[in-house]
Amino acid sequence: MYLIFEGVDTSGKSTQATLLKEAYPDALLTKEPGGTALGLQLREMILHEGVANHKTELFLFLADRAEHYHEVIAPNRDKLIISDRGFISGIAYALANHPEYDLDFLLQLNRFALDNTLPDLVILLQTNEQLIRERMGTKSEDMIEKRGIGYLLSVQQNMVDILKKLNIKYAIYDASEPIERIHQNIKGLLA
Repeated sequence: MYLIFEGVDTSGKSTQATLLKEAYPDALLTKEPGGTALGLQLREMILHEGVANHKTELFLFLADRAEHYHEVIAPNRDKLIISDRGFISGIAYALANHPEYDLDFLLQLNRFALDNTLPDLVILLQTNEQLIRERMGTKSEDMIEKRGIGYLLSVQQNMVDILKKLNIKYAIYDASEPIERIHQNIKGLLA
């Protein structure tokens, strides 16, 4: 099973991905961007050095996604694959950066990068302005987080809209719920 955790920064997706890996030790835990050697370099470029042009940023994310699919996802389809982020984020951020982009076009690009392989399940952790403020206070911001809370909330809404449009299984959880409760609910989906 190929499972992607989605959500904006501070939503708890990385925490839930790690907890699920602990519950299923044989699972493969990976992330986008940064799940491959090339991905680590692209992640550094995008999140810390910054990219001036949003089209360049989009193509760097797509390059990471294609590499990640071929090196990590495709060879391990017989395992539980837990990914911290995936193509939903890629499209949601691209739409937040350029609302004039066509969603169907972005889906086409991502399907191309993924050899038309979509995840079996997407888990979205949905947050709110107050929770983002609380959690952002405990960490340093990367280039994307510096775009502000309003930006992150628009990205989150894009994620919800994309999930509703796609024909894939998904679940949305309130990120303000207790971590263990969310974890147990997610495990229930896999039982």
